Amino acid sequence: MNATKIKELIEAGLPDATVQVFGDDGQHFDAIVECPSFAGKTLIAQHKLVYATLGDSFEGALHALSLKTSAPR
Repeated sequence: MNATKIKELIEAGLPDATVQVFGDDGQHFDAIVECPSFAGKTLIAQHKLVYATLGDSFEGALHALSLKTSAPR
């Protein structure tokens, strides 16, 4: 798994999102996701939406994903 693939998966699942993913060791990643769909949702709900876009990838190939999520201001 690499940062580009993670970015593509998140963008496919949340097409209105702006996504940045960082990390180059193949296991530890940081993602910043800004999405209008997050408006009014708790951080936990926002993170669940992002994890849902990754499907089984998060449980297998990814060791750690640090998320920063927000709705546009």
